[in-house]
Amino acid sequence: MAAKFPTSISISTCFCNFFFFLLLCNFFSSSISQQWVRSGYYISRSEIPVSDIASALFTHLICSFAYINSSTFELSINSSELPKFSSFTSTVRRKNNRIITLLSVWAGGDDPAIFESMVGNSSSRQFFINSSIKAARSYGFNGLDLFGFVPSETTNMTNFGTFLDELREGTDSESKTSRKTRLLLTMAGYCQKVFDVSYPIDSISRSLDWLHIIAYDYHLPTKERYIYPHAPLFDPQNTDFCITVYITRGFPANKLVLGLPFHGYAWKLENVNENYVGSPADGPVLTGDGSIGYKIMKSYIRDIGYGTTPVYNSTYVVDIFIKESYWVNFDGPDVIGRKVDYSLEKGLLGYNVFQVSNDADWVLSQAAKEASEGRKRNQTLLPVAIATAALGILLLFGVIFYLRGRRISRGFLGVIKGLIQRSKCGMGSRESLESDTPNLQVFSYATLKAATNNFSAKNKLGEGGFGPVYKGKLCNDQEIAVKKLSKNSNQGLEEFKNEVMLTARLQHVNLLRVLGFCTDREEKMLIYEYMPGKSLDFYLFASGTPRYQILASRESFGRTNLKQTPVELLGHLWIIHVMQRLVPPEYVRNGIYSMKYDVYSFGVLLLQIISGKKTNCRYGPSENLNLLEYAYETWISGEGMEFIDPSLVDSASSCKLTRCLQIALLCVQENPMDRLSMLEISSILRNGTSEITSPK
Repeated sequence: MAAKFPTSISISTCFCNFFFFLLLCNFFSSSISQQWVRSGYYISRSEIPVSDIASALFTHLICSFAYINSSTFELSINSSELPKFSSFTSTVRRKNNRIITLLSVWAGGDDPAIFESMVGNSSSRQFFINSSIKAARSYGFNGLDLFGFVPSETTNMTNFGTFLDELREGTDSESKTSRKTRLLLTMAGYCQKVFDVSYPIDSISRSLDWLHIIAYDYHLPTKERYIYPHAPLFDPQNTDFCITVYITRGFPANKLVLGLPFHGYAWKLENVNENYVGSPADGPVLTGDGSIGYKIMKSYIRDIGYGTTPVYNSTYVVDIFIKESYWVNFDGPDVIGRKVDYSLEKGLLGYNVFQVSNDADWVLSQAAKEASEGRKRNQTLLPVAIATAALGILLLFGVIFYLRGRRISRGFLGVIKGLIQRSKCGMGSRESLESDTPNLQVFSYATLKAATNNFSAKNKLGEGGFGPVYKGKLCNDQEIAVKKLSKNSNQGLEEFKNEVMLTARLQHVNLLRVLGFCTDREEKMLIYEYMPGKSLDFYLFASGTPRYQILASRESFGRTNLKQTPVELLGHLWIIHVMQRLVPPEYVRNGIYSMKYDVYSFGVLLLQIISGKKTNCRYGPSENLNLLEYAYETWISGEGMEFIDPSLVDSASSCKLTRCLQIALLCVQENPMDRLSMLEISSILRNGTSEITSPK
């Protein structure tokens, strides 16, 4: 006999559990939102008065800087600035009575000799700790902050770790004695120092309430002769990498606070025609060190821009303003909002502004606050959505069990199970694509994360110059290969989508089929069909004729109808993403596709086919030439046959192979305008055209 479904008792119990779960989720959501840190530095010598600070936009404000007395090692505040320190807390609480204030101590920056002397002596440490706690309490601060400690090669990290532990013990003891809330302890952390294995991560994590990352000033015009964003979120030497290293070394993400610079830097270009990232620069401009606060930055751009506006660069996450020889980078409202989103995505504790007085009408502070509150509202709604979904699933299973008890047909249950399975597989987002794009799907980040087991090392197939590749399995058991492209170009997401869709139409028959792509979270991921066979290199560098068989395309096309395309096709040379050194110089320099991008790629491929040589090796008598340089040297010296694979040479083919070498070199010319077109290449190969120019 089938069991009966106890409807009255079970449903009432389910509803009670549901509402309890809902209240519990709301409670934790509120707790999370209350812990979020919106902090900012106020420099005591700042021109704006403390009373002008929009303290309602912050949860914490840090007044800086006090100093360490070189003789007594006690905390010291300049007498001229003492009035600001003593009245700081009471003043900022007029606009926000819940604001938490901290007193910041300068630790010496590039010359930490006094600080290091203090931490190296037990009695000196106690002088500093006791005087700092006393000053914080006397002036109404809720915590202490340490700023500017940049460990040198001679720094004793063990002493520094001991100092932090003793500082924590001192604040704990004072709190018990005074029966007041314990003072907060925070410190500025520098990215370059976390790579030092002796850096006391454990002591810092154990003793501090949080560490705010100095995620800016990586590149300065006074120190470097090339232009580069000073605070890139992504790309080489970037904040994301820094945060990842901290977390990998065991520092809790929820004790990290992201530094937001309210300043930028102006560089003077050596050549106004070379204004891409990495171009030569001639030092700072506009100010002595090139440093400009956001408020002044807006005035400069208005005065010298004459209608030119800053451009948001999503590769680095920075605003860039270029006018003649001026190259300026800074964080505008959109950049600030994106960085706050990032800190929430990474599970960080919050953000910290340096410095609040650089803001212009508080637009950056407002942008940061709105970004954090927007995400928090979503966090509040998430438990409700989860609870509602849980109740729906619970009721659905209740119906299924009830129908089983009533001996409803398996066919009906099968329909329900099928719907459940399809809903699980349909979790990823789908966008409507052009109707003539063949079987191209838009995958969600969540779908790919689940398919690749959170992009685990176990699923990693390999990694090339363009990023790692992961094996994955979709919920319908289809095996896929997911390539996460590294964020090293200025190509926008829309351009990326267009490129993938056009590439799908011109797919090479001997390459893996592109199934789709993903641009969630500003990622650029390509999804291929998974093939367990050998790599392309196996066939490309095989001996004999098989190398020629990779030159057929699924669909022929004329380039004349693509001239207005905003993104240059990789066309049938999609192998650009799986082989090195197929990238033309204009892409490396500017991150954009020229109209002869695929021609260059074809040329490199042709050189590899006729030589059997790889691009990641060195050639020539001194083994100091890359493949392209070696090919050119043999050509101009009249020894082109030395470059060609001997296994391909016979009496009938030597002339054709020499012609192939000439064509390949014309395809890889430095200037895109000097390269052949694909139509010209096709004509030469098919008709044996004799009149072609000589490579430069």
